[in-house]
Amino acid sequence: MYSHHKYLLILLLALLGFSACQKEKDYYLDSGLANPYFKGSVIDYLDAQPFLFDSVSTIIDLAGMKEVLKSDTVTFFSPLDYSIRNLIVETNKSLYENGYDTIRALQEIPAAIWRKYLNLYIFHGANQLKDYPQIDFNLLINYPGQAYYSWDKQPMNIGVVYNDANGVKYVGYRQLTISFIPDASKPMDGWRTASVASCNILTDNGVVHVLSTAHSYFGFDQQRFSRDVAAALTAAGK
Repeated sequence: MYSHHKYLLILLLALLGFSACQKEKDYYLDSGLANPYFKGSVIDYLDAQPFLFDSVSTIIDLAGMKEVLKSDTVTFFSPLDYSIRNLIVETNKSLYENGYDTIRALQEIPAAIWRKYLNLYIFHGANQLKDYPQIDFNLLINYPGQAYYSWDKQPMNIGVVYNDANGVKYVGYRQLTISFIPDASKPMDGWRTASVASCNILTDNGVVHVLSTAHSYFGFDQQRFSRDVAAALTAAGK
């Protein structure tokens, strides 16, 4: 059953990503064919697709960020439920190996921890792919993307990869990326990068960019998350 659900998730996301690429192409051609608008807020968009975002919506609620994604003007790089499920599985392995109780429900993790990691994906303002600079991970000295502060002031790098086509550099399709910067004192080191599968979903209060299934762990750093949960359990005497 799990494998079946995983297959359906990947299939749906592939279709979603294909649609987004078509929309992005139409956008640059200015043909008027694409309709990237969703009537509702960012949180409404997530709630409208529970197969992909049910756990994401739950974490938003637990973190006390529902009103932000409903009313404030935001850009949200949305992870998938898939990444949350992977995170909990690996966190429970770590907790068990270190003698802690395992997590049975998302509600057992303190709200402050959920907020800390959720806020890596939320940014002030409504930014589409066209609003971000080029990044070339093999030539960062020339195309470094740009550092942005997330909602709670965590530095992140966001940039657009200009892919090659027919042997010609930078003329192919464009893909948005977001990278977690672990150490602000070393802003070019140790990035954890996620690619966007579906971009420029325009809602009443902002923009949603949906991350690909290659973003395996919500929060970018599973070990860091596990340490935070273990510390919280220790403080609670569990």
